[in-house]
Amino acid sequence: MARRQWPLLHDRPQVQVTLTLAAGGQPVQRSLLADSGAGTARAGFELLLDERDCLVAGGIPSPAVFLGGAYAGSYPVYLIRVQIPDLGFDHHLPAVGVPTVPAGFDGIACFRFLNRFQYGNFGDAGQFGLDA
Repeated sequence: MARRQWPLLHDRPQVQVTLTLAAGGQPVQRSLLADSGAGTARAGFELLLDERDCLVAGGIPSPAVFLGGAYAGSYPVYLIRVQIPDLGFDHHLPAVGVPTVPAGFDGIACFRFLNRFQYGNFGDAGQFGLDA
C-alpha cells in the first residue's frame, strides 16, 4: 500500500490535493482540513471547497445539497478532478462550493472522501496521513 503523510497544519489534520485549473490546465495544491465528522459515508459530496476553486477548476454543476451544522443552507455541488499523485489517486469527485472555508485551510476533506483510505497519524502525533 502507498502511504502519504502531511504535517499537522495549525495543530489540525490536513490532506493536500491537487486540482487542475481549467484555464491553462495549471495544477494547484490545496490544503484541506481532514474532518471525519463532516458529512456521512453516503453524503452526496466528498469535499467542501471555496466555490471559486470549484469554478476555476472547471467544475461541472450538479444539483445543490442542503447542509446542516457550520454550513447550514443549500449549496451548489460541482464535479471536479482531484488528484493525490503520491497515492496514484485521480478521480472526479463531488465538491460542495461554499463561500468561506476554515481559517488557514482551502477547504474540507469530508468523511466520504477520507473513508476511501485508511487514515490517521500512523504512530506520529505530528502528522496525518492516508494509506491507499
